[in-house]
Amino acid sequence: MNREGLALESSSDLASDLASVPAWRSTKAWITLLLVLVVALGVDLWTKSEAFAAVAGFPVVLEPREAVSDPSYRIPWHNGVRAISPDLLDFHLVINHGAVFGIGQNARGVFIVFTLIAVAAGVFIFGWWTRARATWAHIAIGLILAGGIGNLYDRMTFGAVRDFLYMFPRRNLPFNLHWPGGSAEIFPWVFNVADMLLLMGMALLLLHSRQEDRRREALAKKSRNASEVTQPQTIRE
Repeated sequence: MNREGLALESSSDLASDLASVPAWRSTKAWITLLLVLVVALGVDLWTKSEAFAAVAGFPVVLEPREAVSDPSYRIPWHNGVRAISPDLLDFHLVINHGAVFGIGQNARGVFIVFTLIAVAAGVFIFGWWTRARATWAHIAIGLILAGGIGNLYDRMTFGAVRDFLYMFPRRNLPFNLHWPGGSAEIFPWVFNVADMLLLMGMALLLLHSRQEDRRREALAKKSRNASEVTQPQTIRE
């Protein structure tokens, strides 16, 4: 490719990047975000409802007053369901007064406020930080919003979050090791689909951010190279 062609290609890339509109002005971006949000949120709430209706062998009905006023309130004892053998995944009902994977128990009001702020921040990031072409970022933000709203719904409706996914049951850490809380299980936390959505969304957003950084670095390098080859050179006689 000659110098003029290289300069023209670089200028075209820069113009395309600068002309990319903010996501909040793009119909496609909004459709992507809302579609991911609605579908993912629907899956989360549906799986929770189905689990609490069937896993214990009888419908488990949560009483919000008991769950909020009594931090020791627990689901009636039940065997659960072995979903994936051998000992890879069980369905077992618990209620969680904390955050993801049971972190930070008995701080319902704090988590409600934090989640509302996080949802507002997510919408702001979508609209003003991402561009219309950043489809993967919009999918990631939709997953994060769905996870946050799914658990927020539980806290506001039932006073606690409904969890039922229990990984690696009946499997203990090697060498008699224990977690800080005293548990010897490989994965002692019970979680739900919303927790998975949050983690997947954050991982996808991080990957997108790194990819964007690399793309911008490559674009800047191409621009510098184009400027160098198009600069007039002094001809020696």
